[in-house]
Amino acid sequence: MIIKDLSNAFGVSGFEEEVRQVAENYVADFATTRHDKMGNLFINYKNQATNDQKVRVLLDAHQDEVGFIVQAIRPNGMLDFLPVGGWVTSNVPAHTVIIRTRSGQKIKGITASTPPHFMTDAERKAPLEMDKLVIDVGTSSYDATVALGIQIGDPVVPDVSFEELQDGSVLLGKAFDCRIGCACLLETMKDFQDQVDESQVQIQGVLTTQEEVGTRGAKVAINQLQADLAIVYEGCPADDTFTADYKIQSALTKGPMLRNFDVSMITHPGFQNWAVDLAKDLGIKVQTSVRKGGGTNGSVYHLANQGIPTIVVGIPVRYAHTHYGFVAYEDFISAKELVLAILAKMTPEIYDSL
Repeated sequence: MIIKDLSNAFGVSGFEEEVRQVAENYVADFATTRHDKMGNLFINYKNQATNDQKVRVLLDAHQDEVGFIVQAIRPNGMLDFLPVGGWVTSNVPAHTVIIRTRSGQKIKGITASTPPHFMTDAERKAPLEMDKLVIDVGTSSYDATVALGIQIGDPVVPDVSFEELQDGSVLLGKAFDCRIGCACLLETMKDFQDQVDESQVQIQGVLTTQEEVGTRGAKVAINQLQADLAIVYEGCPADDTFTADYKIQSALTKGPMLRNFDVSMITHPGFQNWAVDLAKDLGIKVQTSVRKGGGTNGSVYHLANQGIPTIVVGIPVRYAHTHYGFVAYEDFISAKELVLAILAKMTPEIYDSL
């Protein structure tokens, strides 16, 4: 299962090679690939002829996941580390993680803090700070940790294995932001391959790097692309476990979320409304949202060239930016169905009317 392979792959921002390899293997039968020095993976259908009369559609998802990086090795063998991407400190301790050494060896460790037995009342009540945490790899000296091959700068990810729950209707794993989006993009391209020649669109797929640290991969990728429209797949944070019913906008089993607004992009109204109306016409579940935070690669694409109309198709993920996440498989399917419909229905005339 491509979702499983992508979720399990090691790929904190800047170290996404495993993710890229999974994707390259998946598309080998129907697409050609290349990657740039940032690690962005560009995917094109084999023998897709350039046609200036067609609408050029960019499909995007980001490879990277939030994680950590080794900052220093203490005399007692513990590792100081920094977060890579957005973490809430209280979610970090008491979990197992995987450190990948320069040689490619993977070392298991535990994110640890001072045990409660040794804390004062004031320390127990104080907010937890990231620099009070360490990674323990089971050693007791600097030399023993170094002997494992661990160095400053080694990347770290949560130690989580993908699972299918409830007869496959619920998926549990790490890195669904945005591996669930990567999987959806890859399956979309696979399913559309027999229609692409007869369609009115020309498709370019890209799996970008370093989105979680400032959409860096997308900023490099767009310099190498020309697109009329962009569709950004995301693993978007679900809000259905803590939000008042009237304000829930990204619930599990309610379909993909198409975001109208976040702090990085005001979504193109014409493209957004057309996509939402198409979903409703076809009976595809869809949600819309307005967010006071957040940001996606759409922030890069909608400002590129002469302005690329861009929508975000977000598959809701419970507990994004933590070690574990839940995804409803039906939301994944609905997201794929919606994008397939967009690609099948889009024409130059519709594009001009947006």
